[in-house]
Amino acid sequence: MASAAIFSSLRRQRSPSLEAFLAPVDLTDVGLLQTLTALSSELISTFSGKRLPFYQRKNCKSLLRKLQVFSVLLECLLENNNRSSSRRGSSDLPFTAFLCFKELYLLLYRSKILLDYCSHSSKLWLLLQNHSISGHFHDLNQEISTLLDVFPLKKLNLPEDVREQVQLLQKQARKSKLFVDKHDEMLRLKLFSLLNEFENGGVPDSAQLYSYFVEKLGICSPRSCRVEIEFLEEQIVNHEGDIEPTASVLNGFVALVRYSRFLLFGFEEDDIGLRFGKHKKPKKGLISQEIADTFISVPKDFCCPISLDLMRDPVIVATGQTYDRASISRWMEEGHCTCPKTGQLLDHTRLVPNRALRNLIMQWCAAHKIPYDPLEGGDPFVECFAAASPSKAALEANKATAALLIKQLENGTQIAKTIAAREIRLLAKTGKENRAHIAEAGAIPHLKNLLASPDAVAQENSVTAMLNLSIFDKNKGRIMDDVGCLALIVGVLRFGHTTEARENAAATLFSLSAVHDYKKQIAKADGAVEALAGLLREGSPRGKKDAVTALFNLSTHTENCARMIESGAVTALVGALGSEGVAEEAAGALALIVRQPIGATAVGNEEMAVAGLIGMMRCGTPRGKENAVAALLELCRGGGAAATERVLKAPSLASLLQTLLFTGTKRARRKAASLARVFQRCEHAASMHYGGLGVGYAFAGNSGAARDSTFAGDVSVSMSISVPVL
Repeated sequence: MASAAIFSSLRRQRSPSLEAFLAPVDLTDVGLLQTLTALSSELISTFSGKRLPFYQRKNCKSLLRKLQVFSVLLECLLENNNRSSSRRGSSDLPFTAFLCFKELYLLLYRSKILLDYCSHSSKLWLLLQNHSISGHFHDLNQEISTLLDVFPLKKLNLPEDVREQVQLLQKQARKSKLFVDKHDEMLRLKLFSLLNEFENGGVPDSAQLYSYFVEKLGICSPRSCRVEIEFLEEQIVNHEGDIEPTASVLNGFVALVRYSRFLLFGFEEDDIGLRFGKHKKPKKGLISQEIADTFISVPKDFCCPISLDLMRDPVIVATGQTYDRASISRWMEEGHCTCPKTGQLLDHTRLVPNRALRNLIMQWCAAHKIPYDPLEGGDPFVECFAAASPSKAALEANKATAALLIKQLENGTQIAKTIAAREIRLLAKTGKENRAHIAEAGAIPHLKNLLASPDAVAQENSVTAMLNLSIFDKNKGRIMDDVGCLALIVGVLRFGHTTEARENAAATLFSLSAVHDYKKQIAKADGAVEALAGLLREGSPRGKKDAVTALFNLSTHTENCARMIESGAVTALVGALGSEGVAEEAAGALALIVRQPIGATAVGNEEMAVAGLIGMMRCGTPRGKENAVAALLELCRGGGAAATERVLKAPSLASLLQTLLFTGTKRARRKAASLARVFQRCEHAASMHYGGLGVGYAFAGNSGAARDSTFAGDVSVSMSISVPVL
């Protein structure tokens, strides 16, 4: 009887309970009447008077009046059944009526969902969905009409006044038509016309916006604007392709409301969270991809190392690193021939889809209610996010908002500057266009001035805004070229007022160090490497991750090796080999450092270096094992005889190498083969030294006991391993 389509968009806001689709099967007729009476009474009392939504009021009132008739009918029948049951011990409700009431049970629950949806939706969303929601009310009217057409009214013992009310409702339901409130529709069209002004290159004046938002919509405060923005953003995130307007148009309305908020209400504090350094938490379901965990716990392995956004189409480059296709393609188009993360030269420019990672990302999105269902005619994962790309109107509105914010950063009060920094931080969370025009409008010098602010909130928001802006490649140069900006970012890393500020400063250095020419400059900054090493040793899990990735990037510049040693970064990296979440990058950084003789010597002098790398070969990730064996190989090549002996005497080295030769990545197998040859040459030299007695390691299993007996003069049978040519 009811169309399932009525819930196609409603379920995104508030999931309907199971009762909305399944009628009760274990209730007696009296029990069913009692349940229906209670449910209808609850609906009428809950959604009457002031609880009615701001819009769709007439449709809501009409539905509630119909439900009130059912409530009167149910109360009367329940009273009759109670009397008859007491006399005869059973109910006299006809079976056809019992079936109709089971259908009424479903209808009441659907009504509750629709009324609840209208009560909890934002004003702008109700306007934008005016036709759709009106259609849902009409569908319920049709269900009521169908139900009453088959309802056995004549078989029920009802008072005449109740019977007449039901008959009148039946006639009204048959004649009911789709009702779209003309006043609401005029407001909806006006909203689109305001957005069109931005689309056409203009800007609505303040009097026009005040009349619309304050006088007509009742959006009268910064906080009410924030509620509208967050609700619309939630719809963008939950967009599944079956709602209008499209996500890109919704982006435009978000930008329009944000601009109006600052134009109309200025820069007064709009929520108490600002005073405590935290902007208002997003609603459940609102996921915005902001770098360095200003989003809700997006796994970092799912984020592109270049853009730091959730990867839409992960691909593998020649070095084995994974990037988002769009980001790495743009990197290559700009003339780069190296891997952004490792600094290695790319043997080729082929991009291999990382389907395994893509599947994991899609499973994570499904678990967190981010849509990924296939769309016909294209890449499903990419298209569901592309739908939210900004329109011209959104870009123009955001530009106008950025101008207001930057003006406050320049001349506003301390509170206004703090709010402006927070809003720039939020505005720069997504979209290279936003990041570009915010920087072009001159935000970076003013944000720089807040980095040394004694106000913890201002400092945290400014460094995070700087971080978000730095994701756009051209902004990296703007930040590094601004005199004193790098030193102030390092200052936040060293002495920041909050943990989040220090961590985001580390993430900013990581972002800036993606450009090769800036790596040496960052390493030379006073206290930068020392602070990163300290964060790696003592920071939170997220702080350690930010620090180790920044240190890894700095390690890819050959001239930074001495600085890494002097600052204690090598010691910190060795200590991180046993830390979950950062060991892989730590091993990778050490593999780069030991390529240089002074680096190999420094790592070789670290007592736990070899043991830590061997442990990584045994229990690390595939990439971690690859980095560990590469570091051990370079340590043997450049660390001298003592380092080589320490490596080759490590317990279980032979068996670990043999395992890597068969199960490791391509690079890991190549490095393992080279280290195995070093092992065999040393074994051969030892055998010659002792007269060819075969003294050396039993390669398949050089345990500590075997090694001790060998050097005591015992004869052991040497086992050679066939090293494949790769």
